[in-house]
Amino acid sequence: MIKTFIDKLLGKRNGDAAHGSGAGDTRKRFPVKTFGKRVEVPASVHRIDPSLVDRRAIEVVKTLQDKGFEAYIVGGAVRDLLLGLRPKDFDVATNATPEQVKAAFRRAFIIGRRFRIVHVVFGRGREHEVIEVTTFRAYLDNQAADRIKGNEKTSRQALAGMQHAVDASGRVLRDNVWGTQQEDAARRDFSINAMYYDPQSQIVVDYHHGIEDARKRTIRMIGDATARYREDPVRMVRAIRFAAKLHALGFTLGKKTAEPLAELRPLLADIPPSRMFDEMLKLLQTGHAIASVQQLRALGLSEGIYPLLDLIVARADTPLVRLALEDTDRRVAEGKSVAPAFLLACVLWEDVLAVWQRRQAAGEHPSPALSEAITEVFERRVGDVSGRGKLGADMREIWMLQPRFTRRSGKTPASMVTQPRFRAGLDFLRLRSRAGEPLAELADWWERFSLADEATRAELLESARRTAQQTGKADPERKPRRRRKPASATPQAGDMTDEQADPTPARAPHAQDAADGTAALDDASAPAPAKKRRRRRRKSAGGSEEGLANDSAAETGDAPAP
Repeated sequence: MIKTFIDKLLGKRNGDAAHGSGAGDTRKRFPVKTFGKRVEVPASVHRIDPSLVDRRAIEVVKTLQDKGFEAYIVGGAVRDLLLGLRPKDFDVATNATPEQVKAAFRRAFIIGRRFRIVHVVFGRGREHEVIEVTTFRAYLDNQAADRIKGNEKTSRQALAGMQHAVDASGRVLRDNVWGTQQEDAARRDFSINAMYYDPQSQIVVDYHHGIEDARKRTIRMIGDATARYREDPVRMVRAIRFAAKLHALGFTLGKKTAEPLAELRPLLADIPPSRMFDEMLKLLQTGHAIASVQQLRALGLSEGIYPLLDLIVARADTPLVRLALEDTDRRVAEGKSVAPAFLLACVLWEDVLAVWQRRQAAGEHPSPALSEAITEVFERRVGDVSGRGKLGADMREIWMLQPRFTRRSGKTPASMVTQPRFRAGLDFLRLRSRAGEPLAELADWWERFSLADEATRAELLESARRTAQQTGKADPERKPRRRRKPASATPQAGDMTDEQADPTPARAPHAQDAADGTAALDDASAPAPAKKRRRRRRKSAGGSEEGLANDSAAETGDAPAP
């Protein structure tokens, strides 16, 4: 009885572990205000259009409910449905554990360490769709969690087998303790993302006045914003992303949600680079890149979030980067794919050019100098992030194609159009032209060449050759071949040694001559040099050298030596 009384004073729960958690008495009972009160909102009030709900999400919910579990569509999809928008992604929350979810579907995969989730896959290849299923998570007291020194990368061994762990700053490293729907709603970031929709009964479950905030166009953090940011500093980036995404609909960050951002920004330095890189891409590649840059500047967060993101914000007003951000937003709005390699190639082209020019000034050949410049810039600006192999390879191909576009002769153009990244490289060239570089004619030529038949390609090559002759422009990467100047008079081969036959060193033709082809014409009209013959010494005995000398003389028409 005394223990029960003490537990009540400390706010601890009675009993052992909660559903599927093994957490024991490490949970803390929070007041109803923190958890919120369950409110079921009928279809007549929320007015969600069922036709906007993805059939695959409905199938996942129905399958889990048929097996006796609770299941709801959750998160941003419910928010978008309330606003009359068709969600791009659908997430499902359930009280089934990841193992139980995996067993309910033929193609389901458990992923993640920090948060274990299940991907239910529909379709195959590029047409496949993924419904993400999460288990209701418990709202835990981080003061009772296992504390780890260092971060997730340096403490992997210590984290093995832990269900709930935080680092020295309070950031959650493991959170795989399952709970109730009420607790799951309390641990979500924002009230507008903490609603649950049952497509079967068409009821919305709301614990934190999410529907009210959606109508007021307010983005509000659930609970104390400072404490929530400390638990997971990436929530600050998510707040900026939602503010940018929903800005066009009139949403703004609540005062208490926005105030701690600048003060707690240094906490982001402890986040693994790969996770920050992924969050940066979400900011820039979900159709609201320009709005995200504007939000970062408005909130005083243009620096100190992530080094590469800081660079993008700093260069967002330069012509090339601005066009790249605008094109990314346009492609997302049109339902087209976007690649991080293309956007980052635009952002870092300025650095690559600077290093490339510096290396060429030091005497390096243009092609290897460019390759080394790319390696240097990628390591310095991007570094060790997830998927760096493919990302780096794609960026390198786009950059290496740029100087090759000036080579419009021989077999080079035909081989270039077969390159996997030719279209990306050409789009990059076009963007450079739109940014002010004089490349419009070159980009148009390559566009026509890539789509033409063999006869038209031959005409385009001939046209490019004539243009090069008229303008005197040669391939900038190809140096003119050095030609030996012929002797002015026919030498007496029998009286000269090899060194005496041509005492003057060969002279390379003038660069302009090489470009116009006049050096070759001069060589053709000059008299041909006489054939030189090496005199051989005769041995006094043996006859072998004499026979060779006689054979040589017979070939040249001279009489043999006596």
